[in-house]
Amino acid sequence: SGSLRASIDPDKCTRCGVCEGACAFGAIRDFQVDQHACEGCGVCALVCLDKAVTVRPRQTGSIFVSETRFGPLAHALLMPGSDATGKLVTAVKLSALNLARERELPLIVVDGSPGIGCPVIASIAGASLVLAVAEPTVSGLWGLERISEVARHFGAPLSVCVNKADINPEITHKIREYVQREGSILAGEIPFDEEVNRATMRGEVLTETSDGPAATAIRRLWEGTAELLQPNAKREARR
Repeated sequence: SGSLRASIDPDKCTRCGVCEGACAFGAIRDFQVDQHACEGCGVCALVCLDKAVTVRPRQTGSIFVSETRFGPLAHALLMPGSDATGKLVTAVKLSALNLARERELPLIVVDGSPGIGCPVIASIAGASLVLAVAEPTVSGLWGLERISEVARHFGAPLSVCVNKADINPEITHKIREYVQREGSILAGEIPFDEEVNRATMRGEVLTETSDGPAATAIRRLWEGTAELLQPNAKREARR
């Protein structure tokens, strides 16, 4: 649970309408709270003299632990339209940390959310290495600069991968220059390869079914990333 939602007790409500007038989000109609419109600010509870309004935490998602052929996986499902995504990411990371401690696993790989918002900040916090995947576009370069600032704030080393690096050589060159200027690591460049989409549509793992240019680049990317991590990361990941 993360966000708050208001509710009105019909047995206590005197239908004075004060709460409806005070709601800045128009979430109260006919003395009922629209749960989708409510922002959980609590103003309605403050102005209700009859104490008919209560504000309670609302479930925003669910956390799961699954077993895969590569090891345990901690993941989550956020309810549509819910907020508190940063809290959910933090809760999933804590679940993964507990798993790693229980099973004496040396490495946790966090698949961060795309973008630069709160979920990404929660993903990076506490990381020993950040691998940023950027595409050679103006927005991709701008986003990389923002991620670099966040990683620097948390004291996490930054490595960079350029995805579809050959579709815009000019921007790819600017990304290389930025990485060098910032003292970061260029971990790899993945070329555009139609086999990526074909493997996805077949439900296959690209690196297990293809020796094409993208699959080869991804394997090299992992090898290089593993070298940047703890010495036994590569061995444990393969096992």
